[in-house]
Amino acid sequence: MTDLSHIRNFAIVAHIDHGKSTLADRLIQMTGGLTEREMKEQVLDSMDIERERGITIKAQTVRLVYRARNGEEYVLNLIDTPGHVDFAYEVNRSLAACEGSLLVVDASQGVEAQTLANVYQAIENDHEIVSVLNKVDLPAAEPERIKQQIEDVIGLDASDAIPISAKTGVGVDEVLEAIVHRLPAPVGDPNATLKALLVDSWYDAYLGVVVLVRIVDGSLKKGQKIRMVGTGAAYEVDRVGVMTPKLLVTDRLGAGEIGVFTGSIKEVADTAVGDTITDDRNPCKEALPGFRPAQPVVFCGLFPVDANDFEDLRAAVGKLRLNDASFSYEMETSAALGFGFRCGFLGLLHLEIIQERLEREFDLDLIATAPSVVYKIRLTDGSTTELHNPVDMPDPVKIAEIAEPWIRATIMTPDEYLGAVLKLCQERRGVQVDLTYVGNRAMAAYDLPLNEVVFDFYDRLKSISKGYASFDYHLTDYQAGDLVKMQILVNAEPVDALSMLVHRSQAERRGRAMCEKLKDLIPQHMFQIPIQAAIGGRIIARETIRALRKDVTAKCYGGDITRKRKLLEKQKEGKKRMRQFGKVEIPQEAFIAALKVDV
Repeated sequence: MTDLSHIRNFAIVAHIDHGKSTLADRLIQMTGGLTEREMKEQVLDSMDIERERGITIKAQTVRLVYRARNGEEYVLNLIDTPGHVDFAYEVNRSLAACEGSLLVVDASQGVEAQTLANVYQAIENDHEIVSVLNKVDLPAAEPERIKQQIEDVIGLDASDAIPISAKTGVGVDEVLEAIVHRLPAPVGDPNATLKALLVDSWYDAYLGVVVLVRIVDGSLKKGQKIRMVGTGAAYEVDRVGVMTPKLLVTDRLGAGEIGVFTGSIKEVADTAVGDTITDDRNPCKEALPGFRPAQPVVFCGLFPVDANDFEDLRAAVGKLRLNDASFSYEMETSAALGFGFRCGFLGLLHLEIIQERLEREFDLDLIATAPSVVYKIRLTDGSTTELHNPVDMPDPVKIAEIAEPWIRATIMTPDEYLGAVLKLCQERRGVQVDLTYVGNRAMAAYDLPLNEVVFDFYDRLKSISKGYASFDYHLTDYQAGDLVKMQILVNAEPVDALSMLVHRSQAERRGRAMCEKLKDLIPQHMFQIPIQAAIGGRIIARETIRALRKDVTAKCYGGDITRKRKLLEKQKEGKKRMRQFGKVEIPQEAFIAALKVDV
């Protein structure tokens, strides 16, 4: 067991693309965690999607052994965290297991919205923070200006920030020395009863559920009977090990260490992240303060394009749930799309990643319905209910008020795009809270309804700022709003997959855009098809698809006009009857395109 004073537990926090995973690569390389042959770019990003998109989705941990310049050997436990706002809960739980953080800031781009969010989380967890300026080898790098920016925006002393280039390895040895000398060692009692924090868990086809733990007090060894305080379940430990980043089996884990264990646990859902693990026979007096569990904020329906694939989809979502406890699902059925699942996600990127993994890893063709958020409805009888799907909305007569989730958004943008960014926030019913300047960058804080953000806010923000604006948000509370359910009627039949909850002020614009889009997407039939957007019994927008007409008078040449009139009347009667009994076939492509409506 390693002496506590020679252990350092630290996380790397930064905005997306500022070089966290590349720095982790260099640290692994310089401490000999992997041989040259085993090294590859972004070694801790193990999923294909992570490597292709260049983002970290799952927080990964690795144990490194470093011989410092003073000749002493230290054990470094590094956790590489995601930078994207949707995976903030991964950052939250990683920071709870560490005593210090490396704050990585791009020396050319400076402090971004996500940098702020992550560093404040680290400060809340009482972390010692070492500032690192990455990409100093770039021609556009301005280390002195960025140091000043860190002091002005975050309020951290950046005079001793370490200039490095994670790509070339310049300055990385200084980072290792700073970890050893400037970050604190963990505290804990190695002789006390076992108390450990459950940091993460994932499913392995051979080992079952692998649990990542941070030992606070006591020790964990093979054959020990342990208990999860939160769920009350007891397990026997099969094997104990550390990630180097390969699994290396050890005899035991001591106080202050981060490692993994397996214990024939069947499902990831059985291991609640943030739970306390203790000895079954001699439990600890009180549990560790757990951190907030991941709450799904965006819901959408996933349906197979081919109805025969439903059983494959059921198996696929079950397997994904094994590895991602923040993803939730329940079965639902739709008249237009058949059987599918209503799934809950942490945000739009999470939705996109899950959909891509289902399509890629399980070879499925999927349709995703319009994303919606969770509304809280207070009924006239005093009870409250949560609404995940607009189709299930109760009768408006019984509703006293509908509350929607609001977020506090922090947007950082270069000065020249500020006007367009503020206009976008105003259009989305935003309320400005704060506006400050640091150099030529503006930082705007806005309260926005989440409903307006989940559609395409992020894409619009990036396009109006030419990609320079950065955006971070957290949920604040629920506020009552003038929300209405808008339905799309095709040939007087409601299409449930296209119904949505919108603010009354936005309803007409949304409805008109949806009707215009569907008019172009639904093919002509033999009869006229009205497409309408309706709130209750009131039609707010309408488009009409003209009927295909056969020229019934073609064989009439010359003669009396009454013959032609008779044939036309007969055709009219037939079309009327056809419209009454005819069914409108809406092609799948129309659904997919309509759900991507840009309003």
